[in-house]
Amino acid sequence: MIIGIPKELKNNEFRVSATPSGVHALVQAGHQVIVESGAGIGSAITDSNFISVGARITESVGDLWREADLILKVKEPLPIEYPRMRKGQVLFTYLHLAASRECTEAIIKSGTTAIAFETVEINGQLPLLAPMSEVAGRMSIQVGAAALQKPAGGRGVLLGGVPGVAPAKVVVLGGGVVGVSAATMAHGMRADVTILDLDLNRLRYIDELFAGQVRTIASSAFAIQEQCMAADLVIGAVLVHGAKAPKLVSNDLVSKMRPGSVLVDVAIDQGGCFEGSKATTHSDPTFKVHNSLYYCVANMPGAVPATSTAALANATIKYALAIANKGWQGACADDPALARGLNAHEGEIRYQSIATAHGL
Repeated sequence: MIIGIPKELKNNEFRVSATPSGVHALVQAGHQVIVESGAGIGSAITDSNFISVGARITESVGDLWREADLILKVKEPLPIEYPRMRKGQVLFTYLHLAASRECTEAIIKSGTTAIAFETVEINGQLPLLAPMSEVAGRMSIQVGAAALQKPAGGRGVLLGGVPGVAPAKVVVLGGGVVGVSAATMAHGMRADVTILDLDLNRLRYIDELFAGQVRTIASSAFAIQEQCMAADLVIGAVLVHGAKAPKLVSNDLVSKMRPGSVLVDVAIDQGGCFEGSKATTHSDPTFKVHNSLYYCVANMPGAVPATSTAALANATIKYALAIANKGWQGACADDPALARGLNAHEGEIRYQSIATAHGL
């Protein structure tokens, strides 16, 4: 099989979909790998690094898409890439189609077979989303702490406080991988941390994990309102597998929050969990809603590619090899987890939550 690895085009997206180690594994299995020149530069991987493990480098992204049987990417295709997709080709990447009608329609029109990292599922777990959720969760506290500084438009609060001065209050909505990763960082920086979740068993686990030093609260509309109104930093970390994120924080609630408070919406890839959320970029990451500052960058891990490329590639290479070795049909037939990743094939949506989101 011919595998194509194009350069990512999303704003300030520096990740690449495979490391030299992954390319080596594909080549050793008898496959051809074509890498667009410069695709790995942002992750400190040179063309020479890829060449040394058997990849072919091309300057022509058009030729790469035309030749490849499998396109291995990081982020969803952008409009300039829509015409490059075609029937008979497999696209394996993060898609988040429930949040984008435009991309969904482009994939339907192209007839491509689209398999999404974020819907590959094993026993309720998302192994290809988890590493980036860990990165984004930890980053959410870094960027939130920076946004809380007065020059950035925040309240002017130091996350961990100092002796004699209370730390910032951090509220995390969602106790999954993102939420626990965010709480880990915030707790480590000595913030006052509260996690809300619907699952009481999950809250018990979190309570044990942090030895009772992170407050856990059963989520409800009342609890969310009460906690957000007292918060300096709110992290939106909710996830419904493959579907749009629920809107948990209304603009009306934000109007009652502390002036200069910061809301980081890690769920923005799935449409966001705050009513006022809209996707932003690393070059222009924040905007104001009432007197609060929103951070809604849709590819947060792209800012730390040296870490996130390796973490993502470690998780995805197993599945990329299976698709290359067996074809997508054989790989999905042999692995129910990968089969759940199938989002679209030859113009038809194959994932219920996406169809529901768009009325298809």
